[in-house]
Amino acid sequence: MIKKVQLPLQTMNLVLGFMIWVIISSLLPFIKEDIDIPADKIAILTAIPVVLGSILRIPLGYYANVIGARLVFLISFVLLMFPVFYISEASSYIDLIIGGLFLGVGGAVFSVGVTSLPKYYPKEKHGFVNGIYGAGNIGTAISTFAAPMIATQIGWSLTVKLYLILLLVFIVINIFLGDKHEVKVKTPIIEQIKGVWKNDKLWFFSLFYFITFGSFVAFTVYLPNFLVSNFELDKVDAGLRTAGFIAVATVFRPVGGWLGDKFQPLFLLMGVFSVYTIAAILLAFSPSIMLYTIGCIVIGISAGIGNGVIFKLVPFYFNKQAGIANGIVSMMGGLGGFFPPLLLATIFSITGQYSIGFMLLSSVSLASLVLVVFMYYQDRLKLAQEVFKSTGQGIMVTNTAGTIVTVNPSFTQLTGFSEEEAIGKTPRILKSNRQEKAFYDEMWKCIQKDGMWQGEIWNTKKNGEVFLEWLNISAVKDETGEDVRYVGTFTDITEHRTNEGNQS
Repeated sequence: MIKKVQLPLQTMNLVLGFMIWVIISSLLPFIKEDIDIPADKIAILTAIPVVLGSILRIPLGYYANVIGARLVFLISFVLLMFPVFYISEASSYIDLIIGGLFLGVGGAVFSVGVTSLPKYYPKEKHGFVNGIYGAGNIGTAISTFAAPMIATQIGWSLTVKLYLILLLVFIVINIFLGDKHEVKVKTPIIEQIKGVWKNDKLWFFSLFYFITFGSFVAFTVYLPNFLVSNFELDKVDAGLRTAGFIAVATVFRPVGGWLGDKFQPLFLLMGVFSVYTIAAILLAFSPSIMLYTIGCIVIGISAGIGNGVIFKLVPFYFNKQAGIANGIVSMMGGLGGFFPPLLLATIFSITGQYSIGFMLLSSVSLASLVLVVFMYYQDRLKLAQEVFKSTGQGIMVTNTAGTIVTVNPSFTQLTGFSEEEAIGKTPRILKSNRQEKAFYDEMWKCIQKDGMWQGEIWNTKKNGEVFLEWLNISAVKDETGEDVRYVGTFTDITEHRTNEGNQS
């Protein structure tokens, strides 16, 4: 029973964490009426919670493996009570900065669930499960939509204090429904970091999540003020449109995870970044509100799908270091939400427009598309190499001049010749002199005519032992149909032939 409730429980934990994460930006119009906040400091104030919310994702992801999600969520919610209360009593800009920094714990809890939940499900469901959990970022929309409505009735200070009640409720729920017996992984954090930091895929995924989740957070923070100042919409309309963007991105996150379970995830990421590249160019040309809305919705869909797909890939490639890998990737996503608003604000203050910022998003998305394509072909090459090295058949590859360019481990095992001894030589190093020249002439006629030859041939091992092999030679051709190399695969059938002779 306890194990079955972990997905809904941890998802609701994330909803609460994200609700608290955006308290300040959600209530900023009301807070500004009581606290003097310099106009040029607003972007910093709204981005501050992202800092700790990003950095803490690494230790929280790690400790979710070490002590279990139940305790990490409990400790996080207890800690959040202090900045929430502090902000409710804030009387200055500095108070908001201090309280906002520690609100980051609410955003940091994201790495807890993506580390914990895959333990309860088979690999083929990890994408969908992490997608469902990631949909907990709907908490930002709930606060963005509900907090201002409540604040109009009871004021922003009391509204913030209501979050204390929610925290107490969830502390109690986690005490009773959290899994006390979750499987623990206690590999030292330094050892886990050493196991992942040299893996280029970790940094590729970090970049991808920097864009997909970063743009989600950035648009969430930046849209309300931008829609009011650029399109002269009223605050309610701007808030509703922002909540709509958040809802779209959130709904499509589990869709992305589900698609990642069903199809090649890297193909999906190629589509995501292709769409990002085009949509960002559209936004860069400052279109009408209709086209701008379409562009934002398209980015919201792409962000949701991309977020879901990425957290299908992370546990797949980093199964043993899932906690630390999830923490690093999700940290980069959080930082992706910190820098763009500041960058956009700086660009706007210098140029008076946001176009350059959107063109940067388009350029980075295009670069990510190229990297995803590279990863896909790198994986295919790695798979081919694994097959090449692990197959039981001996494999020898030559160029058209007959010089050996590579051999596999089975070649060495079957013939006794090491890779260093074979490369640069010709297949004559195996010649047994049991076949006449006419045999080889007929073999190459067949290869030139049909592109392949197969049959029995006597060869010699390094130690002088003659053996009978079943050999298959295939010609590899280029786009013009010209032979570029030859691949020979063989097995030792000497014992089989001997047994046949004995039986007869």
